[in-house]
Amino acid sequence: MKRTFRTALLLALGLHLAAPGQAQTTATTATTAADQKMTQFINALMKKMTLEEKIGQLNLITVGFDVTGPVVSKDVDVNIRKGNVGGVFNTFTPIAVRKLQEMAMKESRLHIPLMFGYDVIHGHRTIFPIPLGLSTSWDMGAVERSARIAAEEASADGLNWVFSPMVDIARDPRWGRIAEGAGEDPYLGSQVARAMVRGYQGQDLSKSNTVMACVKHFALYGAAEAGRDYNTTDMSLQRMYNEYLPPYKAAVDAGAGSVMSSFNDVNGIPATANKWLQTDLLRNQWGFKGFVATDYTAINEMTAHGMGNDAQVSALALNAGIDQDMVGEIFLKNLAQNLKDGTVKQEQIDLACRRILEAKWKLGLFQDPYRYTNEKRAKATQMKKEFIDASRDIARRSMVLLKNDKNILPLKKTGTIALVGPLANRQREMIGNWSGAGDWKQAVSLEQGLRNVAGNGVKIVTAQGANFTDDQQMIDRLNAHGGELNVDKRSAEVMIQEAVQAAQGADVIVAAVGESQGMTGEAASRADIGIPAPQLELLKALKKTGKPLVIVLMNGRPLTLTWEDQNADAILETWFSGTQGGNAIADVLFGSYNPAGKLTTTFPQVVGQIPLYYNHKNTGRPYAGDKLDKYKSRYMDVSNDPLYPFGYGLSYTTFTYSKPELSTTSLSPNGTLDVKVTVQNTGNYDGEEVAQLYLRDMVGSLSRPVKELKGFQKVMLKKGESRTLTFHLTPEDLKFYNNDLKWVAEPGDFQVFVGGNSRDVQTAAFKLTE
Repeated sequence: MKRTFRTALLLALGLHLAAPGQAQTTATTATTAADQKMTQFINALMKKMTLEEKIGQLNLITVGFDVTGPVVSKDVDVNIRKGNVGGVFNTFTPIAVRKLQEMAMKESRLHIPLMFGYDVIHGHRTIFPIPLGLSTSWDMGAVERSARIAAEEASADGLNWVFSPMVDIARDPRWGRIAEGAGEDPYLGSQVARAMVRGYQGQDLSKSNTVMACVKHFALYGAAEAGRDYNTTDMSLQRMYNEYLPPYKAAVDAGAGSVMSSFNDVNGIPATANKWLQTDLLRNQWGFKGFVATDYTAINEMTAHGMGNDAQVSALALNAGIDQDMVGEIFLKNLAQNLKDGTVKQEQIDLACRRILEAKWKLGLFQDPYRYTNEKRAKATQMKKEFIDASRDIARRSMVLLKNDKNILPLKKTGTIALVGPLANRQREMIGNWSGAGDWKQAVSLEQGLRNVAGNGVKIVTAQGANFTDDQQMIDRLNAHGGELNVDKRSAEVMIQEAVQAAQGADVIVAAVGESQGMTGEAASRADIGIPAPQLELLKALKKTGKPLVIVLMNGRPLTLTWEDQNADAILETWFSGTQGGNAIADVLFGSYNPAGKLTTTFPQVVGQIPLYYNHKNTGRPYAGDKLDKYKSRYMDVSNDPLYPFGYGLSYTTFTYSKPELSTTSLSPNGTLDVKVTVQNTGNYDGEEVAQLYLRDMVGSLSRPVKELKGFQKVMLKKGESRTLTFHLTPEDLKFYNNDLKWVAEPGDFQVFVGGNSRDVQTAAFKLTE
C-alpha cells in the first residue's frame, strides 16, 4: 500500500486503514436489544429498496412554504412520490409538514418517512441571545435551557432535526459567523457544545419533544483565512487537535445524532471530500455513529475548489463519508453512474442509506411519521409564558458590562433619559441573524423595554441621531437579504443636532449603537469591525454635551472600541439579545439584574491585532513592556494588549480573590490536586461572579500556551459575603496532543492562575511528578 499522509497519520494514532466495508460493519454492529431491533427492521427494508430509492435517502431538499402550506414544485412532488427524497428543510408548521409527510407515506412505494430540518440556531419561535451571547453567560444550565425550549417549540412545529450547535472555534472577529459560536476557547466551547446537544436531544430522541442535533461545521470553519467566509483553512495537526477539534468531539461524545461538513478546505482538501476528516477521525477514532450531511450545495462547490466535475465530486464526497447531500442533488444525479463506472461501491451507498434510516428510526418516525404534526400541541407550546420569561432571564445573563466609571449604572428611576441611536427602537435587530421562525414584530425594542421597566418616574426622550451606515451599497446589500433598514433622508448634521438637543435636556444619555443584524452571520465578514462612521460621529457629538454617556452595544462580534472605551461613562454589551431583549437590557440598566456576563472572545484595540486571543504562545522573544525594547514580538504603533481580555466582565459590585491554596505542590500521575480560592463580594450589591481557573505548562515537548482555561465556577454572593471555592485537578487536565498526536501529560512545572478574567489573576505553582 502506498504510504500516504492519511496512512502515516493513522499509524501515528495507533489506528489502521480499514479494508472497504470493514470499518462500516464495525460502526453499525448492533450492541443492544434496541439496536438489534433497529438493525433487523432496516435490513428488511433495505432488501426491498432499489438502488434509486437508496440514493433517494441521501437527497436533502429545501421546500419553501407560505401560510397555506408547502410550495412544492413539480419535480419535488415527483421525487417525493418516487422515494427520491430523504429529508426536507425550511418547511415547518404541522400543516405544512403533514402535507409532505403524507405524500411520502401514502404515495411512495415503500412509505419511508421524511425527516424535517431547520436552522434553529438560538431559538425557534421564542428567540434567545445569539450563540455568542449565550456563551458569555458562562451558565451551562441557561445554555441547555435555551436549547431545550427551542426543541420543545421546533418539535411542536413539525421539525425533528436542527442545524445546531455551531461549535467552530473562532479567533478572528472579522468573520461574521463568530456570532453563531461560543468564542475562542476549546474548553468553554466544549462545555457549551455538550449543553446544547443535551438540550436539543434530551435523554430519548424518540420522544416527540426532542430533536436531533447537527454539529457544525466539521471542521475548522472558524479558522478561515483573513476572517473571510468560506475561505481556506490550513493549520498544523497539533493546533487542530489541541485548539480547534475539542468542541466537535465534545458534541459527538454527548451523543449528537448528526454532523454537518464545512464549506472550507482543510489542509488542501475540501472538508466534504476529506476522508481523513469524515471517516478516519470522526468515525474510526471518535466512534461517531450518526450521519454526516453537507452544508448547502457543498458537493457542487467542490468543482469551484478544483476537485473535478459533478461525477467526480459525487464520488469524492461519498467515499469520504458524506451520507446526505444538501440541496445540490449531486448524489441523486450521479451516484448510479458512479457505481457503474466503479468510482463508488454498492457497500458505501448502502452504508450511507442505512445511516439515514437509522436516524429516522431513532427519531421514532417509523413508529409514527406524524408524531410532530399535532396542531393542538403547537398552539399550546409556541411562545408560552414560561418560555418568554426564560428568554428574558437568559438574555440578562448574557450581557457584559465593559465599563462603568463612577458607578453611573445602574440608572435611577427618576429624571430624564435621552435614548438615541439607530438601535433604540429596532425590533428587527433584537432577534439577530439566523433567527429561524422568530417573529421580530413580537420582539421588545430597547425603547419599549425602558418604558416597561422605568415606571412613571422617568421621562424618556428619543432621537435616532444617525443611520446605521452612510454606505449605500452596504444598505442595499443588507436590505436585499431581509435587513428592513429604513434610511432617514435627512442630513447627518440635522440628525445629530436633534439628538444633541434631546441630550441637553436630559440627565443621562443612553446611546444604542452597533451593527445591524445582517452585518454578522453567514457571508457577513467585515474588514473594519468598528462602529460605523455615522454612529461614531453621533457619539462624539453626544460626548461634547458633557452629559453622562451610557453606550448600549448591539452586535454579533467583538468590535474595536478604543474611542468608546476612552470617552463613554459606561458600556454595556448586549449582543442581539432575543425576543425579550428590550426588557432584559432595561432590567440591567436599572439594576433589577446585576450583570454577570464574561467575554468569551478577546476584544482587540485595533483590527491590525487580529487574530488576538488569550491562549497564545509565548514566542522566543516575548514583549515585557519596555517601550524601547525593539527586538521583541510587538507592534511599533500599539501595545500587544487587548482592549478587553477573554473572561472579562464587570459587575455593579466588586469581588476580590485570595491567593490560591494548593493541597499539594507535587501532583502524582494518579493523584488529585485541589486548588482553593476565597472570593469575596466587597461592593454594595448582591452579585454573581465567574471564577476562572487557568493553567500553564512551563516546559513541554511542544511550546505551550501562556494560559489555558481548565475550569470555572459561577457563584452568587450577597453583599459582604465570601466563599471558598475548590477546583479539582488531575493529570488528565494537564494533557495535550504532542508532536506524535499522543494524548499525554508531561512531568514538570506548572502554574495555576485563578481570577475574574484571563488577565487579572492570582498565581500558584506545582509540579507533575514522574
